[in-house]
Amino acid sequence: MSCNYAEGLSKYENKGILGVPEIFDSPELVDEKCEQLADMILNSSHTVFHTGAGISTSAGIPDFRGPKGVWTLEEKGEKPTINMAFEDAVPTKTHMALKALIDSGHVHYIVSQNIDGLHLRSGLSRDYLSELHGNMFVETCTKCRKEYIRSTPAPTVGKKRTGNVCIRSGNGRACRGGNLIDNVLDWEHDLPENDLQVAFMHSAMADLNVCLGTTLQIVPSGDLPLKNKKYGGKLVICNLQPTKHLT
Repeated sequence: MSCNYAEGLSKYENKGILGVPEIFDSPELVDEKCEQLADMILNSSHTVFHTGAGISTSAGIPDFRGPKGVWTLEEKGEKPTINMAFEDAVPTKTHMALKALIDSGHVHYIVSQNIDGLHLRSGLSRDYLSELHGNMFVETCTKCRKEYIRSTPAPTVGKKRTGNVCIRSGNGRACRGGNLIDNVLDWEHDLPENDLQVAFMHSAMADLNVCLGTTLQIVPSGDLPLKNKKYGGKLVICNLQPTKHLT
């Protein structure tokens, strides 16, 4: 099952699928596909959702490859319009629905490419989430690796020093002032090892991987949903633009 518009995909592949018009199904077809997906989730023993920037656009955060996406506009020499300060953005209905599906046991894990922190702000436990590209609201100590949650975005990106120091103390040995760095990856950084390993494990063992709001262009995160295919797993893609993966 695929919820994306796949016809004529080949002519967009060399363009990175930037600025391709969004395609909307009819309300009747959406209802039909939603029923199909609900049945697949109910009949799945291990369901994993893979989320991209498309699930946060209704919160006022621009995506990357949509008609008004960051990279689409950048290619045209234009700047994206950001309608919402990141600290003021609230989790969307999608974020809250995913948390409810986790809480009810129908979904078992979420793998996200997003750095906006909205999954955690929805109340989702970190135990059920891999944030493969980081989180702008998290700082990490370079010495003890303790993470700190911020109420505002970190002042830096690319794992640079934020100017804060670790204040860890307690039963264990105190950190004694390790420098804190932001949690957002730059292009040259490897993905966080633990998050990637857990995401790979859940993706491979899933009998159903569901992709929401991502063109699956960035690897290795974009290839994870296919890791269950050789074991007979199913893949569902819900996106308003074509992706490089056909199902």
